[in-house]
Amino acid sequence: MTIMQSVDDLSEAAQIAYRAFVDMNQSKAEHFKLLEAIEKKYESGGAPSLAENLELGNLLEKHDRNVLAFSTAMAAVTDDEERDNLIRLMS
Repeated sequence: MTIMQSVDDLSEAAQIAYRAFVDMNQSKAEHFKLLEAIEKKYESGGAPSLAENLELGNLLEKHDRNVLAFSTAMAAVTDDEERDNLIRLMS
């Protein structure tokens, strides 16, 4: 069993999956950040504006695309050892 220390040590397929993982985490963080800001802004009443709801919708769509890309990329990593190394790097 070879333990990879860097993303650069991974195969091309695993590197793509890692990038998709990073993108997925980033889009999740962006969505939650806006959700938290809206919640704080309206915690004493009121409701999000149409623009805020549209932005939330766009961020959620982006995250959904990133989740699908990650899932697809992970399915392309078929070598068990490579997959284990990738998961270790994502942890």
